[in-house]
Amino acid sequence: MPLRFDDEFEHGLGWSVEGERLARTSHAIRTQDRVWLTDAVDGEGLDGRIAALGAPAGVVQLLDRHKRDCAAVADRLGVPLHVTPFTDVEGAPFVAFPIVRRRLWREVALWFAEQRILVCGDALGSLGYFRAPGEPFGVHPALRLFPPREALAALEPGHILFGHGTGFHGPEAPGALHTALATARRRAPSALLATVRSMVRR
Repeated sequence: MPLRFDDEFEHGLGWSVEGERLARTSHAIRTQDRVWLTDAVDGEGLDGRIAALGAPAGVVQLLDRHKRDCAAVADRLGVPLHVTPFTDVEGAPFVAFPIVRRRLWREVALWFAEQRILVCGDALGSLGYFRAPGEPFGVHPALRLFPPREALAALEPGHILFGHGTGFHGPEAPGALHTALATARRRAPSALLATVRSMVRR
């Protein structure tokens, strides 16, 4: 499967399947020459790009329905697979924050404090159907009425990575995160309208 490698920054990179409409986005994050993968989609050239970053340490599946190729990639690389870890992963350089913990939706976000990296599965995204007009990224449509403020509002990330779409990087990231969470409910109608319009245009 051909992959598009993008969203590169000083601590890692992202990739997605070339030409895929839903843009399932995966990430490899380097901490002290060890590499953690999130919501991994497999494809051509992946092992080489991971090896260039460092030795793989583990694969984390952030969302119960984001199985993607996490198990196959973890098995091939010989590293553990952690599926929606609601408790700390021993020796991991991140903290997992519960986003949703229901029977039909289980999701965590990862916070790499030293690198100030926030990794989300579906809670936040930068694809069009996540965003109200003017938003660089937004809360998942199904979470807009009850956004994950308790889990994420206290964080000050320099990098925000998404399971769908290109990440958001730089000094404006903390303010953009707080705005997205604070205005999610108020902007829900305009976000829904934008989603409908984008679907009609397709």
